[in-house]
Amino acid sequence: MVPIQMVDLKRQYLKIKSEVDKAIHETLDATAFINGKAVGDFALELGEYLQSEHVIPCANGTDALQIAMMALELQPGDEVITPSFTYIATTEVMALLRLKPVFVDVDPITFCLNPEEVRKAITPRTKAIVPVHLYGQAADMQSVMAIAKEFGLYVIEDNAQAIGATIDMGSEGIRKTGTIGHIGCTSFFPSKNLGCFGDGGALMTNDGELARKIKMIANHGQSKRYYHDVVGCNSRLDTIQAAILRIKLRYLDEYNQSRRMAAANYNKSFEGIKSLTTPKTALGNIHVFHQYTMILEQVDRDGLVEYLASEGVPSMIYYPVPAHRQKMFSFLNLPDVDLPVTDWLTERVVSLPIHTELDQDQQELIIESVKSFVQQ
Repeated sequence: MVPIQMVDLKRQYLKIKSEVDKAIHETLDATAFINGKAVGDFALELGEYLQSEHVIPCANGTDALQIAMMALELQPGDEVITPSFTYIATTEVMALLRLKPVFVDVDPITFCLNPEEVRKAITPRTKAIVPVHLYGQAADMQSVMAIAKEFGLYVIEDNAQAIGATIDMGSEGIRKTGTIGHIGCTSFFPSKNLGCFGDGGALMTNDGELARKIKMIANHGQSKRYYHDVVGCNSRLDTIQAAILRIKLRYLDEYNQSRRMAAANYNKSFEGIKSLTTPKTALGNIHVFHQYTMILEQVDRDGLVEYLASEGVPSMIYYPVPAHRQKMFSFLNLPDVDLPVTDWLTERVVSLPIHTELDQDQQELIIESVKSFVQQ
């Protein structure tokens, strides 16, 4: 059996090696390593896939979030509502821009931001909401957008883990995550559902003026070379990565379907085990399972992780320390922040391998290893 990985990038690459190698060599031959043709082509193709009017590639997903907040002209001291149960990049950029993250709790079933908690957290200083589509599941964007409209707030979607996921927006129809708020942000880190061979990211918007500002900020604040109208940064997706992403975008739906099939097999296999709560998909959503994350009850999590490793099965905890308890936010004086669902989840979640190359034998070993530990 091939050794099990959390994400098997090598076997994924080997399946499309000839296409990817050809695209890389064409880029090398053209020697347009920055802002080459593949960058523009990829932006157009991703826009078509997502049904987003504007896609602006950038250097990574963290930059995308920072650029989005700069484009919306958020100012130091402005409050931004976001979940604490997420990767640190979501809130790290707020600290860099001297914004104030206002942490709210998440739904214990979807793991995504709880709209009721958002409403409670709004103050006169609130300027934006950043929902995170965690683990590949869409947040409740119908409720988030309704709240944003009611209070005149911006919405920035953190779509780093859910590209290709969809949500039923009622009268607006089925929408892909990242295209619903004022700006969507995503990452092309190699392990993502759509990943490049280095770092990469993008912003999505249907607002032409916002798209213009985003492009300027990502390019040193200039719309014309050497004429800098606003403070910007240097955040570009290089041409080789864009060429690779063009190939992989063609396989994205297939990749996501493979992940859903693996998740369905896990769910069926763990059905009836009371100590395991398997991931749920919210009604009307299509989950893309960037991670397969279970909740453990009365299970020694550290013991399970150690046992799985001894059986050749990797596992991960996403995330052991929520953002509001990280030392980097000690300056906010948050000891009294009460996020019971977030704290409960961080003590109980564990993620199993899930990726496009996970075969039946590998999955059976993972399933039997989990069962062996939790049922002993």
